[in-house]
Amino acid sequence: MRTARWRSLSGALLRVLAVWAVSSLTLLVLAALLPDFRLQSPGGDSLTRTAATAALGAGAFGLLSALVWPLLVRALLLVPALVLGLLVFFLNGSLLLLALGLIPEGRGQAAPETAVIVAAVMSATSSATSAFLAVRNDAAYRRRLVRLAGRRLRRAGPARRPRTPGTVFLQLDGLGHDLLREAISGDRPLMETVARWAGSSHRLTPWRTDWSSQTGASQLAILHGSNDDLPAFRWYEKETGQLLVCNRPTGAAELQRRAVERTGYGGLLAYDGASRGNLFSGGADQVALVMSVAARRGRHNRSRAGYFAYFSDPANATRTAVSFVAEVVREIVQSLRTRFRHERPRVKRGGLYPVIRAFATVVERDVVVAAVVGDMLAGRSAVYADLVAYDEVAHHSGPGHRDTHQVLRSLDRSIALIGAAARYAPRPYRIVLLSDHGQSHGATFLECYGLSLGDLVRAGCGLPVSRRVGRTPSGAEAREAARAALHRPEETEGHSSSRPVVLASGNLGLVSFPDVPGRITREELERRHPALLPTLANHPGIGFVLVRSAQHGAVVLGPAGTEHHLDTGHIVGADPLAPFGEGAAEAVRRTDRFRHTADLMVNSAHDPVTGSVHAFEEQIGSHGGLGGAQSHPFLLWPLELTAPTADGEPLVGAEHVHRVLRRWLVEADGPQLPVTTGTDTPRPGRASSADGRRSRAMPAEHGQQPQVTEGEDELRRAVGPPEGFSPEGHTPQDKTR
Repeated sequence: MRTARWRSLSGALLRVLAVWAVSSLTLLVLAALLPDFRLQSPGGDSLTRTAATAALGAGAFGLLSALVWPLLVRALLLVPALVLGLLVFFLNGSLLLLALGLIPEGRGQAAPETAVIVAAVMSATSSATSAFLAVRNDAAYRRRLVRLAGRRLRRAGPARRPRTPGTVFLQLDGLGHDLLREAISGDRPLMETVARWAGSSHRLTPWRTDWSSQTGASQLAILHGSNDDLPAFRWYEKETGQLLVCNRPTGAAELQRRAVERTGYGGLLAYDGASRGNLFSGGADQVALVMSVAARRGRHNRSRAGYFAYFSDPANATRTAVSFVAEVVREIVQSLRTRFRHERPRVKRGGLYPVIRAFATVVERDVVVAAVVGDMLAGRSAVYADLVAYDEVAHHSGPGHRDTHQVLRSLDRSIALIGAAARYAPRPYRIVLLSDHGQSHGATFLECYGLSLGDLVRAGCGLPVSRRVGRTPSGAEAREAARAALHRPEETEGHSSSRPVVLASGNLGLVSFPDVPGRITREELERRHPALLPTLANHPGIGFVLVRSAQHGAVVLGPAGTEHHLDTGHIVGADPLAPFGEGAAEAVRRTDRFRHTADLMVNSAHDPVTGSVHAFEEQIGSHGGLGGAQSHPFLLWPLELTAPTADGEPLVGAEHVHRVLRRWLVEADGPQLPVTTGTDTPRPGRASSADGRRSRAMPAEHGQQPQVTEGEDELRRAVGPPEGFSPEGHTPQDKTR
């Protein structure tokens, strides 16, 4: 706290000195240009003495403006606005004349009419300098966002003040549980705000992703309750011959449509919600930078409205533009430093990547944070926002690289800004931090072995392999978000029906044979391409291969003839899934049941000691499959909410996370029925939770039913009952008792 205070004071002092220097330089320039204005004695002075005189004049004018001007304005409040507008120039000129009179030996002199001009230019330059320097001032930025949002709310008219708490879900894309713990530990944590929350008002809980550990699968389930039939980041659908990609507008829209069709309800944000910077809307009516609606045309597409609302304010535009340029320069410098130090592993970071990184870490961040602040000041019940900055940088620099430290500090400042802005909201807010997946480090498959997964598959099929190995493009979310923001058409890829389609999702590879209807069997594959499965399973960079057998069902193939028959649990030799930890077999078994699971699902090798994997894309920080930290994101939740699970029970799968968040939304909505997790029995007249803490909800009097308002009833109908509750509002334990 003391360090932050000194940092704030030193920043304010530097801004004052900078404004003083610019004002002094302005006086020197004006003295050289205007004949009736001088800063020298009649006999002339040296340049040093003239500069000192300019500094004294600028300092005196600044002090008088800060001390006297507020008193003058207050004294002239009764003057008509037009007259006051004219008086401003003359009063400002008078202050300048007074400031020049304070300079020793009469070196500062100006004609009255010239003083008016000089004072106006001085005020303009000092104001512009202050605004420019406020670009990095989070407190000033927060006050401006609150002020702008307040204006919009006043124009919208009076609204009823909500009585119940709202909830803000902030997703720190790609930040794993263990890395977050490192970032908030020690005497000087990287993320000071999050460290303070974790040590007082919040509790940190890990959870485990599905096999497809990437934003599309996790966020679809978190916001819409289901990620069924979503095997990877991108996959080939044989019945249509189309490639479906999670972060493209048409792909995101189709995935959201399928999820809504499966679950039968709009999503986590269906009642008075807002979705900001996400792939999916969650059923929210208020959206900004949401990929699933970015494909719409015309007035029905409100996703890009977030850009216009933010950049309509010149100060916001200046702040973001300056930060954008600084981030581009920072990336170029960091990339060159990595090359000069011969760091390994390393991927190419040239071309448009510096611009894409700056878009993700600056533009998207600023627009999303401003939108969340506006949502809180509007009193919306639920807000879900995705901050993608860390994920984008970690893909190219590595999850724990020093390049990501600055990004984590920046995210922490954004979280602090949102937390501070909540004080101005018309209702209290509970802020939940979470991630959709982690990231695993390691050299790419191409860097380690000199060929891509596609080349290895073609070699196993007896097809020619190009001597010039092509690079697999990165599937980072920021690239498609930037294309959508610029209204660029989606990239399309063609596939021949005579050759296998090989796709990458981090360290998860997918191989499909378009000329075979349905999913090819192991037996048919061995008849067609007898060398393919041994080539893949025995390669040192591949951990296991999932294939469907006509005789044994789902089979996981490992090196040296090892097998794991998922349907029966029979294992031949060493279990190929053992290095991938607890829950690997169930995660693979669940994906095997999907309709659009590829003919072959290939997971890279994983070192359990170092946690490293080999991405089939050009990413040294990757996610999408099994192995390492990518499968272990986090949930940082306020203590007044009930625990995500009972003590000791793991939180597994994004669909389970959705049920937890849905339960918390119902808990936050006013007077509550007793909330339990299935292990504790509520006592009469007391709302209990899994860890024994008292709920903020008011218990009903004995023999009375709690009153539920119309809005609360609407929320319950929108999101459904919390997990473990019957329609009558009692837990199973209540009925047995």
